[in-house]
Amino acid sequence: MMLALIGFSILLALCFFGFRVGFATLLVGFFGFAYERSFTAATAMVAQQVLDNSMNYNLSVIPLFILMGVFIYNSDVSRDLYDAAYAVLGKFKGGLALATVLACGSFSAVCGSTLATAATMSKVAMPSMRSFKYSDKLATGTIAAGGTLGIMIPPSVPLVIYGLIAEQDIGLLFIAGIVPGIVLVLLFMLTVAVFVRLDPKAAPATTPSNEQRKKKGIRSTLPILLLFIVVLGGIYSGGFTATEASGIGACGAAIIAFIRGHLRTIASWKICLVDATITTAKIFIVLLGAIVFSQFINLSGMPYDLLDFVDEQQLTAVQLVAFIAFIALLMGMIFEAIGILVLLVPVFLPALGSTGVDMIWFGIIVVIVSEIGLITPPIGMNVFVVKSVIPDARLRDIFAGVVPFIFALLLGLVLLFMMPSIATFLPKLMG
Repeated sequence: MMLALIGFSILLALCFFGFRVGFATLLVGFFGFAYERSFTAATAMVAQQVLDNSMNYNLSVIPLFILMGVFIYNSDVSRDLYDAAYAVLGKFKGGLALATVLACGSFSAVCGSTLATAATMSKVAMPSMRSFKYSDKLATGTIAAGGTLGIMIPPSVPLVIYGLIAEQDIGLLFIAGIVPGIVLVLLFMLTVAVFVRLDPKAAPATTPSNEQRKKKGIRSTLPILLLFIVVLGGIYSGGFTATEASGIGACGAAIIAFIRGHLRTIASWKICLVDATITTAKIFIVLLGAIVFSQFINLSGMPYDLLDFVDEQQLTAVQLVAFIAFIALLMGMIFEAIGILVLLVPVFLPALGSTGVDMIWFGIIVVIVSEIGLITPPIGMNVFVVKSVIPDARLRDIFAGVVPFIFALLLGLVLLFMMPSIATFLPKLMG
C-alpha cells in the first residue's frame, strides 16, 4: 500500500510540473514494477501490455468515433446548429446564451470532443453575444461550460474508455448517458435563466432571427440529427455493436461533409485523417500508460487493501461511490477526464464489485465528476481553450463565468445520487 501511495505522489508531482500524464504513468508504472520485480520483468510487462492492448479490436471504436467527430467538425455544421438553437430560443431573455448551451449539446453529441466544442463555439457564438453587449462572464462561461457536455452525451470517448476498463457494455453506457446529458443541458439553461434574472445587464435584448435564417438553420441540421439517430438507434435496437456504429458514424459524417462541399480534395482528407490520428495517439498514450501504471498498482496490493478498508468501515455502495467521487473531484483539478478514469477506476474495481455497485450508474457518475474538472481551477482545460480562442477575454472573467455552471453540475451529481434511475432507466429497458 505504501509503495502505491509513493507512486501516486511521484505521479502527481510529475504532472504538476508539466509532465504529460501518459508518459508520467508509463514511467512510474515501469519503475515501480521494476522495483517490485526486476527491470527485465518490467520491460517484458510493458511490451506485452502495449502490444496486447494496441491489438484490442474493441479499442477501434475510439479512432472511428474521433474520425466521425473530425468530419463533423470540418463540415462547418456548428453555425447551422447555433442558428437552429437560436431560432427556437431567441425570443427568451438571454436567448443567445441559451442557444449556445443547446448548440454545444448538439454539436458535442456528434463531435464527441469537449475541447473541439469549446473552441468551435467560441468562434461561432462569441461574436454574436459581444455584438449584443453580453457580458464576457456570461458569454465565455456559457461556452466553456457548454463544451463539457461533449464527454456525457453519446458518442462519448470517456464512456468508451470506462466501458473497456470496467468491462461494461459500451452500447448500454451510451444509452445511459442520454437522459443525464439532457438533464445537464436543462440545468445549464436554467443556470443561464437565473444568471440573467439576477444580472439583467449581462444579457441585453436581442432581435429574433429572420425566417429565412431560421429555416436554413433547422433544415441544415436534419442530416446531423438523422446520423445521431442512426448511430444510437442502431445500438439501442441491437442492429449493430458500438464498434460497428462508430464505423457507420464515421462514414455517415464523411458523406454529410462531402454533401456540404467539404472533403472534395486530397488535401482536405489529409487534414482530417492527420487530425484524427494525432488525437487518437494522444488518447492511446494516456490509456496505455495508465494500463502499465495499473499493473504496478495491482502488484502493490493497493486495490485489495482498499477492499479490506471498505469491509472494515462497512461502507455502503452509495458511501463508497461518494468517496470515490470526492477523490475524482480533487483529481479533476489536475488531470483530464481520461486520466481520471484510467487511474481511478482500476484501483477501486474490486471494492465496487464487492459492494454491488451498478457499474453503469457509476460510470455516469465518474463522467459527470470529470466534467466538473474541465472547468475547475487550476487546470480547467475548457477555460484555457476558450482563452486561447478569445485572447482578449480575461481569465478571471471566464473562471467567474463558469462558477454557476459548476454548481449546476454538482446539482446534477446530487440528482444522480438521489435518483440512480436517471442513468439506469433506459439501459434496463434494453435488458
